[in-house]
Amino acid sequence: MLRQLTRVCVRYAERYIPDPYLYAVLLTFITVVAALIWTPSDPVKILTAWYNGLWTILAFALQMALVLTTGVALAKAPIVKRMLEKLAGLPSQQAGAAIVVFLTSAIGSWLNWGFGLVIGAIVAREIAKRLRDVDFAFLVAAAYMGFMTWASGLSSSIALVSATHGSALNIIEKQTGKVAGFNTTIFTYYNLVPVVLLVIIIPLALYFMAPGARDRKRVDPDMLIAEDKAEQEEAETESTFAALLENSWIVTLLLVAMGVAYETHLIAVGKFALDLDNFIFLALMLGLIFHWRPIRYVRAFNSGAKTVGPILLQFPLYGGIMGIMTNTGLAAVMAQSFVDFSTQRTLPFWSFISSNIISLFVPSGGGHWAVQGPFMVPAALKLHADPAMTAMGTAMGEQTANMVQPFWALPILAIARLGIRDIMGYCVIALVIGLVVYGGSLLVFA
Repeated sequence: MLRQLTRVCVRYAERYIPDPYLYAVLLTFITVVAALIWTPSDPVKILTAWYNGLWTILAFALQMALVLTTGVALAKAPIVKRMLEKLAGLPSQQAGAAIVVFLTSAIGSWLNWGFGLVIGAIVAREIAKRLRDVDFAFLVAAAYMGFMTWASGLSSSIALVSATHGSALNIIEKQTGKVAGFNTTIFTYYNLVPVVLLVIIIPLALYFMAPGARDRKRVDPDMLIAEDKAEQEEAETESTFAALLENSWIVTLLLVAMGVAYETHLIAVGKFALDLDNFIFLALMLGLIFHWRPIRYVRAFNSGAKTVGPILLQFPLYGGIMGIMTNTGLAAVMAQSFVDFSTQRTLPFWSFISSNIISLFVPSGGGHWAVQGPFMVPAALKLHADPAMTAMGTAMGEQTANMVQPFWALPILAIARLGIRDIMGYCVIALVIGLVVYGGSLLVFA
């Protein structure tokens, strides 16, 4: 029955889900209409908010591009690639392959969302090169499903800012005078139990929803192998000064030594934090040292840069949507509408539900919290609900809504060279599971 339901979802996704760029354009139009209807903003104010939003997200867009590119370059390092190939060699059938991909992505995303996004897609590619009788889109969808753990993990934007003293987005501290440490957000029963359940339930679902032999959309393994070989072609080695410099490990060692010295200083003064900038920096340093020779890292980085195009195209559009949502008060109207009928016990749950809706328009953990947090935290204090749990409800909604919001699928799809309609049908099933597991936990442990 699950396989039949999945087949229906896949068929409708292939027929009706547009390219992610058009999805962003349609969301822009919907946001404009909604702002006209539910806020007092006039067309000029809406257009101004939209235009300004296009450019305020550029710094974040570059960060995302570097997360993807440095992550791909790191994964292509010989030592890392060998580890991934061994991991890809474990499954012998399609269902087992999907489970391995999901678990790899889920664990990686819980540790750091950027790492999880990249590694899941790469393992899927490695498995597809070995097993000819697998549905490649199904494997890539399993990789994206693993992303449902990121906001409950160590790199959760909302949990990190809530635990950071003086952060501009630490709304809990601004309202209560106290930070919400990981012991009140990440390492709690209401957060860890659903993560464990998800890691158990999704593999079971993957086993039963795997496409049958007649429905599988296979990819030519030889094509994937040829693509990787083309990217890894070594340039001719010449006895010139330029060639010697390009292959000089001393250059790499000196640059990495600077990086190690700086990170050591941060640890010594107690300022080390695995935020977005530091993750990019560490991925860069590890990639450099693992590739050893500068020119090898350059080639790997250039290979990863080829996957950035869709992100750079769509980020400004989502910046415009965020600008409208924030500056017209539309996000506030949406959040407040759920607060109005919440109680002490149900506020975290309704924070989760409203987050799922707002995430379709603001698919960014930090940006999302900036528009929803100022309404949820005061409501939690007024109703005597747990502010940290309410904040994590917002975080959980962010990660479940991603299953039908193609924004964060772009890095995975770029690596796999697939379209959103190839995986969305499978992700709808994951969305339903995520809603039940995370939403149920917020009600049970409230």
